[in-house]
Amino acid sequence: MAAAATPACAQDTAPPEPVTVTGSVALVSDYRFRGVSQTDEEMAIQGGITVSHERGIYGGIWGSNLAGWGTFGGASMELDLIAGYKLPLSEGTALDVGVTWYMYPGGADKTDFAELYAKVSGSLGPVSALAGVAYAPKQEALGNFSNTPYSRGQNEDNLYLWGDVSTGIPGTPITAKAHLGYSDGNPGLGPNGTSVAPTGKYFDYLIGADVAVGPLVLGVAYVGTDITRDQSRYLLPNFSSTKDGSSISSGKAVFSVSAAF
Repeated sequence: MAAAATPACAQDTAPPEPVTVTGSVALVSDYRFRGVSQTDEEMAIQGGITVSHERGIYGGIWGSNLAGWGTFGGASMELDLIAGYKLPLSEGTALDVGVTWYMYPGGADKTDFAELYAKVSGSLGPVSALAGVAYAPKQEALGNFSNTPYSRGQNEDNLYLWGDVSTGIPGTPITAKAHLGYSDGNPGLGPNGTSVAPTGKYFDYLIGADVAVGPLVLGVAYVGTDITRDQSRYLLPNFSSTKDGSSISSGKAVFSVSAAF
């Protein structure tokens, strides 16, 4: 019995692997990026893989289908390349800095752009919180859109600030969550609809809950923005649903099912 137990003991105390690979896959009823639908208020399949080193360096890739109707240069897919470094600050608190390269394969030229980010995460009792800032330096993909040739080659930048909080509900498999973000960028859609602040300055929000069911997580959230009807009208026809003409930034319930590995 002692001999049989020895390998198990050794396995339990084995040091963690220096490199780990994690990932996730999800099905969502609407892909909302900073409160604005990217899929014409239709479903999306999303997934990503991250490779992390024990010293905090990591790299990953994440993708989702898109609407492909007049935005993003006609691309039907978003593919993000991510690289960063996560540094523990204290027990339960960490600083995460990195860069995301947003790509739209199959779309028009000048749609891809880069964005730097920094996030601080931590917990206070049962509440987990995260505060972040993302900045996209001036790039042509974020320039104001105009039908005149003089608008081509214009560069704009973008700033995004956000905060997330979540907490488990005692005695249940439910986690409540909330998000608030603020965008400050150009008032248009960019040369090919890739502006990450489509009306210049606006707030986006989310409030919802996740439920763990075996290996799956079921989620529901109400997602929206404070973009007014007049602001969205300025960006027509790109900023309206092709089905009913409603704004793709108006509040809506979003459902999801996801799994991590």
